[in-house]
Amino acid sequence: MFVLGIDPGLSITGYALVATEGSSMRAVAAGVLRTDRDLPMSVRLAELFGDLEVLIAEHRPEEVAIERVFVNRNLQTAESVGRASGVVLLAAARAGLEVYEYTPSAVKKAIVGVGTAPKKQIQEIVARRLGLQAAPAPADAADALAVAMCHLQSAPLQRAIREARS
Repeated sequence: MFVLGIDPGLSITGYALVATEGSSMRAVAAGVLRTDRDLPMSVRLAELFGDLEVLIAEHRPEEVAIERVFVNRNLQTAESVGRASGVVLLAAARAGLEVYEYTPSAVKKAIVGVGTAPKKQIQEIVARRLGLQAAPAPADAADALAVAMCHLQSAPLQRAIREARS
């Protein structure tokens, strides 16, 4: 399976493409998409959408996994992450891709085994499990790798449950 993991944000959206090879995972690409804070919101969202369309067309993932928006004390941050998440959902839908959402604590639990793990620990384990020389940077790309890995670990069980209900 080949999945696009996304850590949504308006200023910085982390992305990662991870493939399974047998029982192991391999990072194909990871990085960030940035928008200029000085541009109008509509332009920033359009740029993010265009960048996501290019990324999806270039790499052709089979599924998309996204970190779910959670309640944030800063309403402005929560609002901008929500808008970015909507753009990710739209880009995936336009490409005909199924989207799976995971809370930050579910991602941490899948990667580290503890839903409250610190970012540094997640980065180190992601690097180790993917055979990377160093912890992925920036943090948004590392988070996107973790989201993709979380999905690849849980997707077989999710499919089995869906099939059992059918």
